[in-house]
Amino acid sequence: MSYMTYLARVCRTRGAGSRSGVGAREVGESRALLAAALKRRRGVREVTQVRLAAVLGSSQSRVAKMEAADPTVSLELLVRGLVALGATRAEVGRIVGARRAAALAADHSRRG
Repeated sequence: MSYMTYLARVCRTRGAGSRSGVGAREVGESRALLAAALKRRRGVREVTQVRLAAVLGSSQSRVAKMEAADPTVSLELLVRGLVALGATRAEVGRIVGARRAAALAADHSRRG
């Protein structure tokens, strides 16, 4: 199973706000991290929003929304954008995992 298929399945079966699934805050934080990584990677690679949009079969305004972490943009599209810019599955995992590591560190310091 591809990473994007896995991500889509997790988001579908553990929808935001469900008791056993991923909460809306966690999804929003992951979206923000993915969006920042997309913008940073696009800048480093010197790819315009127009060019990335063409590769994704989307529009420049949609890429701008992706980079702004707009909640109407799917996590799958953010991941597709990162992959189109050369990110590996491991890199995408580290980006999303950064949120979890920060949350664990904050929880540890509160208890400490």
